[in-house]
This record gives sequence, structure tokens and C-alpha cells, in this order.
Amino acid sequence: MPDIALQRIHRTRLLQIWRSAGWPCRDTVEIDLLAAGMLRLVPEPGGHEVLRLTDAGIACLAQARQRSARALSAHDRLAMRFAEQLLSAGRIVWRELSLRAAVEALPQPSPAPLPPLSPAAPGRGAPAGLWDGEEAQDGACLPPPAVARVWRMARPDLFSIRHTSVPAYLQPMVHEVKASRADLLSDLRHAAKREAYQWLCEECYYVFPAGIAEPEEIPEPFGVWVLHGAIESGRFELLRPARHARCPLPFAVWMALCRATPLHSEGEPAQALLGEEGGAPASGMPADVRAEAAAPAPSAAP
Repeated sequence: MPDIALQRIHRTRLLQIWRSAGWPCRDTVEIDLLAAGMLRLVPEPGGHEVLRLTDAGIACLAQARQRSARALSAHDRLAMRFAEQLLSAGRIVWRELSLRAAVEALPQPSPAPLPPLSPAAPGRGAPAGLWDGEEAQDGACLPPPAVARVWRMARPDLFSIRHTSVPAYLQPMVHEVKASRADLLSDLRHAAKREAYQWLCEECYYVFPAGIAEPEEIPEPFGVWVLHGAIESGRFELLRPARHARCPLPFAVWMALCRATPLHSEGEPAQALLGEEGGAPASGMPADVRAEAAAPAPSAAP
């Protein structure tokens, strides 16, 4: 058997086959995996072949998972633990999205005031009032200045929406995860970053272990979740709900969600069972094709 160096793309394909029905793609990645003994072709009763992981392939996935678990930092483990809670609540969760948010620009220095104009009759340089006999006051006829905004890239730790078919019920949320007090205080010093999070969602929360900070240290509009105990076995407690503000999702955020892949729960099935009554198809023909073939033809009689 040739000694083939497996890369990340090979492990990703192994995981995809493990979580699917095993239909082959017939590409070069599967050639490498078959030659390395990670996969095997299994003939089905319908005449087609499917891919199944060998013992070596399962061991490869298990070793990669253990290495990944050891490499995760406390921040990553805390974020994934809270993401599991959001998923169990029926929300769709994304991690570390790159989103554009509009925040208020920093105030510019005001220009030097202009010298006052000499008084003049209406119609000769002096602004007249809207009605006859009404003298315009300074700035009375001028519209209010528009608020200057700039675009800022935001990367929330967890961004989630409700699983719903009604846009008004999406309730987008941002959860910022902090594993240490230094990380939390560093984040609180950036007002523009917090404003970007508020622009993206209806409710924004901070999540950190108990004892890192008191709720009074967090700005009032933000909610507070704390973890009691170890990351793997502790429980989360809501100390303060976030201030709710209606916020429809901008189109740019929708496009970013379309390009990204949401997280999935460990216990969530990756693929629904095939066939009727949860059973596998009896033949190699897909279930929807067999259903069309079995359906009676429409009658030609009037």
C-alpha cells in the first residue's frame, strides 16, 4: 500500500462521508483515500457502489478530533459550549463571521466661525422667513446636519438568529465570549466595536466565567451571561437581559450568512434517513424517482 500523506482536505472528506450516505464523488481526493486504506467501496443491492470508512479511516478521524480538542483555547471551548446552548434553544448559530457595520464617525473639529454679515434688506443677501413679515433666525431655515457614518468590520464570537419563516421574528443576537478579565476590559475600551455589534443585532450579550467581572461593569444596553464551574461541565446563568432594540437584518449581513456555514450540534443528525418509515431505499434508484415511477399515470379519459 503506498504511503500517502493525508492533508486537511482528506480529513474533511472523510468526515463528510462519515456523516452522509456515502455516495462517491469519483475525484482525486477519494482516489487518495482509497489507496491509503481509509475508504472502501461497498456494492449495494441496486448495483451501485457506496463508500464506507475502514477502521483506519475511523482512527484517523478520532486522532484528528483529539488533536483539535487539545489545540482549542479556553476562549474557543467556552464559545463552543455556549453555542451548544444556543443550538439547543432552536437558534441558527455562526461563529466568527466577518460583517460590515455602520458606526458613527468620530467628531471632526468645528471650523472657525465666520464673521457676521452686515444687516441687509430681505432679498439682498439676508435670508427671509417662510412667511411675510417673518425674519429668519440664525439656522432656523437650515436642515439638521446628517449624522456621519463609517463602515467598520466586526467579527462577533457568536452570531445567531431564530429558526423561523417570519423575518420579523428572526431576533438576531450577538454573544461576545471573554475567558479572562484582561480580554473583557480590553473589549470594553473600544466603544466603536460595541456600537458595531449593536448595529448588527437586536440584543447583545457578554459571556464570561463567574468572578471575571460584575454586571455593573458592563454597559447597561448589554446583557450578561456567566458560567459557573468548569467549561465542560458548568452551567450558564443569565444575570442581566440585554436591552431589546428592533433591528432588521441588512442585506449585506444576509449575503454574509449565505456564504458562511452555521454550526451544528453534536447530536444533530447530518442527513435524514432515506426511504419511507425511516428505512433505506430498496433499490439503487433514489426515493423521489421511485415515487414518480410508482405513481399512476393520469387518465386520458375526460
